[in-house]
Amino acid sequence: MLFVLSKVLWFLLQPSSLILGAIIAGTILVFTAWRRLARALLGGAIAALVICGLSPLGDVLIRPLEQRFPRPDLDRPGPAVAGIIVLGGAEDNRAMDTPQLAALNEAAERYTEAVALARRLPAARLVFSGGSGALLRREPPEAEAAARLFAALDIAKDRITLESKSRDTCENAAFTARLIAPQPDERWLLVTSGWHMPRAVGCFRRAGFAVEPWPVDYRAPRQLDLTRWHRSIPEGLRRVDLVMREYAGLAGYYLAGRIDTVFPAP
Repeated sequence: MLFVLSKVLWFLLQPSSLILGAIIAGTILVFTAWRRLARALLGGAIAALVICGLSPLGDVLIRPLEQRFPRPDLDRPGPAVAGIIVLGGAEDNRAMDTPQLAALNEAAERYTEAVALARRLPAARLVFSGGSGALLRREPPEAEAAARLFAALDIAKDRITLESKSRDTCENAAFTARLIAPQPDERWLLVTSGWHMPRAVGCFRRAGFAVEPWPVDYRAPRQLDLTRWHRSIPEGLRRVDLVMREYAGLAGYYLAGRIDTVFPAP
């Protein structure tokens, strides 16, 4: 129930949906006695569209998430890395049934970095966690694309473990912990987008699985430039939708008891 509710609420409340709703409501009210409210809605929607779509607001908001967890030192003394966990979310589900190896989106670095780590750490297991998060249609689990891609990139099949039932980050953590049954003295790396890492780490901690974050897929520049505006409104609006979804996810997971703190820290 929580999974369905979160999908529906976010579809309605994401910034792009709210802006569109204000434009539609304002356009309708223009032809009624509520013209002053109509002008306010249309003016606010246009201002929000320009600010969210063109300004570096998305970069400002995403930086605290991306900078929350640094990468660990793999060469430090201690036990060897037992495995690498990769979270799904880098797949373009709309193109999953096309005749290609794997349809990936802009988070594809989750895959490329995982393969690079697997080659750097030849004794480590490679675990992929990702089912289907689709609500209204049937889609193959993300793990199917991961299996094809890892095999094509010459990762030995006996090193790969696939978790294909999870629908969200909380289930990623719970199902992976159950599948792997990690030992207390083992080192496991967690590969996911930097902006998603705080929520992912919080979920794995809640599942009793100690992981070391290996963030990838950074979106904001290292040095924030407030004069660097987006080249198109859809580009910036997509960034704001992404980051606000993550902040909403942190708040929702905390209120639902899925993570222990609203903004997990190292």
